[in-house]
Amino acid sequence: MSNRIAAVSFCLAAILTLSACANTVRGVGRDVGNTVDATGAAVNDVAQ
Repeated sequence: MSNRIAAVSFCLAAILTLSACANTVRGVGRDVGNTVDATGAAVNDVAQ
């Protein structure tokens, strides 16, 4: 019984960790996209 509780606890911790990593990667992707958009807008402003 104790091993089963430990295994379930480990699985839950792994799921939470992996979902947090996925959210972080998604957030980094958004940040990079926003940086590219802002850089493009700045280039357009300078070109005008």
